[in-house]
Amino acid sequence: MRSGYRTQLTRQIGEHLVVAKLGRLGILATPFAGNVPDYDLVACDTAGHSLPIQVKAINGPSWQFSATSFLKIEFQGNRQVVKGKAELTNPGLICVFVFLKPDEQDEFYIFRKRFLQNHFLKRYKGGIRPRNPKSIHCAIWPKELKRYRDNWKLITKYFAPVT
Repeated sequence: MRSGYRTQLTRQIGEHLVVAKLGRLGILATPFAGNVPDYDLVACDTAGHSLPIQVKAINGPSWQFSATSFLKIEFQGNRQVVKGKAELTNPGLICVFVFLKPDEQDEFYIFRKRFLQNHFLKRYKGGIRPRNPKSIHCAIWPKELKRYRDNWKLITKYFAPVT
């Protein structure tokens, strides 16, 4: 299977699993057919509350990012120097990271986007990257998100209970 096709399937499965889980929690949610910047679905209730949500799904082992999405990085020759946090468009955006498992025992991690920025600020060291000095690749693993596993209350608190 071609890698682009597999990536699209992973994205689609992750988004629809989150939509289904929100439905089970009494929250109506819908993904977008195309690429919407910053978020992948919108959740809402009958009282008119709505909430954009970013979904990132993987088959393993980690979620991949560009460090410059979260950090100000300056290049001094081959050396990278982290100069602090980059400005985020929506630091309070709720993210649901989905780790798809072959046995369908999928894992969900729910947190705000600013958590990722703070995580990478602590973990991304800059310096001289051994293979490619210009690489700004960074990643986060499920074990680093343990405290956010099944943190659905971060979403449900915004919505009226279903009666």
